[in-house]
Amino acid sequence: MKAGASSFGPPAPLRFGEVEIELLRKKIKNMHLRVYPPDGRVRLSVPYRMPIEAACAFAASHLDWIRTKRQSLLGRERLPPFSYCDGESHFVWGTRYPLRVVEGTGARAVELLPNEILLRVLPGTTREQKGDLLALWYRGLVRRAASILIAEWEPRLGVQVNGLFVQRMKTRWGSCNIRHRHIRLNSELAKKPSDCFEYVVVHELAHLLVRLHDHRFRALLDRFLPDWRTRQRRLNDFPRDPAI
Repeated sequence: MKAGASSFGPPAPLRFGEVEIELLRKKIKNMHLRVYPPDGRVRLSVPYRMPIEAACAFAASHLDWIRTKRQSLLGRERLPPFSYCDGESHFVWGTRYPLRVVEGTGARAVELLPNEILLRVLPGTTREQKGDLLALWYRGLVRRAASILIAEWEPRLGVQVNGLFVQRMKTRWGSCNIRHRHIRLNSELAKKPSDCFEYVVVHELAHLLVRLHDHRFRALLDRFLPDWRTRQRRLNDFPRDPAI
C-alpha cells in the first residue's frame, strides 16, 4: 500500500521544514522510522488504523535523529565530477581503475583491461557523450552479472523471474514487481563490490517470497545470506558518484 492509501491519513507526505517524510500504512503493530541511502529519503511506516496526529507527533519527536542521520549519509565520500579524461579514476565491481581515452575512427567501445578502463571514442566526442557511453557499458555489466546470479539463486530460493530491467536510479539499488515477477536494478551497482551486488539481487528475489521488510523477510535473508547486513553496510558506505 502506498503512502496515504488509507482513509486514516492524507495522501501527501508529512513535512517538517526541510524534512519530508513518506507515510506508509502497513500491517504492523508499531511505528518504524527509516532514513534510506544514498540521498536520505525518509519513510515512516505506521499501523493501518494509526491516527494521523499520532504519526505526526512521533515523526516530530524524532526530527533531531532524522537530521543527524541524513547529515551522516550525505557526508559520506562523494567522488568529484567526472571529466572522462586520461587518468581519471572509475570504479568497476569495487575496484578503482584509471581511465584511458583513445580517439580514432573505429567503433566506439569500452573495455576493462587488467589495469585500466579503455574508452574508444571518435574525435570531438563530448564529455556528455563519453559519460553516456560508459553508462551504457555499466548497464551491460549489471545485466550480464545479474542474469548469472538470478539463474544461480532462482532454484535455491524456489522462485522464478519473468523480467530483468536495468536503469540508473537515484534513490534505490533495486526493486521488485511481485505481480509480474520483474526485477529492476540500478546500473550504478556495477561500480560496487560484487558481494554487495549479490546482496541486492538476493534481496529483490526474496521479495518474491515475502513482500514486506518484516521479521520473515529478515529471517529469509539470514538463512540464505547470513552476512547480508555486512554487505548492506558496505554498499551504503561505498563512495558515491557526483550525480548520485
